[in-house]
Amino acid sequence: MDIGLLLLRLVVGFTVAAHGGQKLFGWFGGYGLAGTGGWLESIGFRPGKVQAAVAGTAEFVGGSLLAIGFLTPVGAALVIAVMVVAIVGVHLPKGFFVTAGGFEYNLVLLAAAAALAFTGPGAYSLYAVEGLDLAGLLPGVVAVLAGFVLGGGALAGRRPVPAAQS
Repeated sequence: MDIGLLLLRLVVGFTVAAHGGQKLFGWFGGYGLAGTGGWLESIGFRPGKVQAAVAGTAEFVGGSLLAIGFLTPVGAALVIAVMVVAIVGVHLPKGFFVTAGGFEYNLVLLAAAAALAFTGPGAYSLYAVEGLDLAGLLPGVVAVLAGFVLGGGALAGRRPVPAAQS
């Protein structure tokens, strides 16, 4: 079981962290804060650079925490928040399948982060090294609720895009 959790944490965590690196630093072919910020403004998230910094930081920090297995509920909440915004703010109108721009990929990352919040990071993690045990029903529920509240807050601040820009 612990090897499975390690594999899940590393793949999901580093994948999400890499997406944050694209937004923050332009790594891995990303557009950095300016490019991501411009795109976010075009879909109603203003100010774009600030929104890009918040989203990128949440992905980078949240993904990194999941990958190393430390403060897993915090990392999960950050990842869930960004995925809620991605699903509702971008992908939901396009349907389920990613081939049409849908939300299936984001939903899988959200579900994996939530699962890790409930199960914990396993034996091969910084939690295990430090002797911490933040897993179970309560940390999982808190992480999921926090992620949805944070994501909902970001969506609530979204401003409609004027018709000429859309």
